Amino acid sequence: MKAVQFNLNLPKYTFSKAMGKMHPSLYVNGPFTCVQLRDVRTPELPTDKWVEIKVKYGGICGSDLNLISLKDSPATSPFISFPFTIGHEIVGTISKVGSKVEHLSVGERVVIDPILSCKARGITPLCRECNQGNYNLCKNMSSGSISPGLLTGTCKDTGGSWGNNVVAHESQIIKLPEKVNDKNGVLVEPFSCALHTVLHNPPKNTDTVFVIGSGVIGICVIAAIRSLDISCKVAVLVKYPFQAELAKAFGADEVFFLSRQQEYVSEVAKSFDANVLHPVFGDPIVHGGADIVYECVGNRKSLHDALRFARKGGKVVLLGLASFVDKLDMTMIWLNELEIKGSFAYGMDLYNGKQKRTLQIAVDLMAQQKVNLESLITDYFPLERYREAIATASNKKKRNTMKVVFEP
Repeated sequence: MKAVQFNLNLPKYTFSKAMGKMHPSLYVNGPFTCVQLRDVRTPELPTDKWVEIKVKYGGICGSDLNLISLKDSPATSPFISFPFTIGHEIVGTISKVGSKVEHLSVGERVVIDPILSCKARGITPLCRECNQGNYNLCKNMSSGSISPGLLTGTCKDTGGSWGNNVVAHESQIIKLPEKVNDKNGVLVEPFSCALHTVLHNPPKNTDTVFVIGSGVIGICVIAAIRSLDISCKVAVLVKYPFQAELAKAFGADEVFFLSRQQEYVSEVAKSFDANVLHPVFGDPIVHGGADIVYECVGNRKSLHDALRFARKGGKVVLLGLASFVDKLDMTMIWLNELEIKGSFAYGMDLYNGKQKRTLQIAVDLMAQQKVNLESLITDYFPLERYREAIATASNKKKRNTMKVVFEP
């Protein structure tokens, strides 16, 4: 089968990391790239509790782009096995079922919860976190019956959605009802990242919320808040006009445009009934701010904004994928006694009094027509055009791009 794979080769990695900063196309072009379209064997079922899925759509995620541009921290490398087929946003149809799989049949439309925790790895007893439902924090992601991998799409044994077929443990499978189409299906995973964050850090109806970033995850945070019928004030910081339109369409009350001259600082502060103060040198600070800031970008600028736009005693929730952040001023954390929360992926969340997988809650909300995300998909590519797909996903302004998906 065809698959777009990432293989760690230290000489290639070193060259690509050095030259890619000057010529980004070298991350996916030329003899020194770590990313290639290859003919590979279809992944085998690791045990008889696994199924094979024929991929319909596979999404390109911001974390995939970070991987390709070699921005990931080496700290995650013990939880990856090479070469792996990229892609963890997956919707497809079951094409093969292991002999001990229950309640799943060939031909069913499904999405995959890509986290490779104790159950998927055949580990018993479950680790403490998995036993408590926090399987996204599983301690066994480098052991068990399959190779290391935090997620499907980072493990050499499972395949990924940037390939024709992928395998998954029965515990990872979530069926799609008829009311949820495949376009929403491929967005269940990114929506679940935002949904998990909001469910763990829910705003009150009287709160003011500030969403920094308006890519897919930022828009999904807005969609999650509104799909949960939370009527708080939602303000959003965007880069481009098309993102502003989407933010408003999904329920934002106010939209502010990021600018190098920082005019937005006073505009946002006014909206939050806060004051702008000017230090003897350096960027202005904000006295007062939002009750909760959801930071969905993960760079130094966005993190700086998140800290200065939170009110005293407020909360900053980090969704953006950051690794090394140089010269980040953390004064406001202690000065304003901010609560800082990280959010990784999804797990088991409380919804309507019941504990459910976040991805199942996402599917339920879609089936109830509380949220429809298909308008976020702007581009479709076959695997053979993966270079063009990656370039499109990496240059949002040029083509008003949001979500790019493969159609293997």
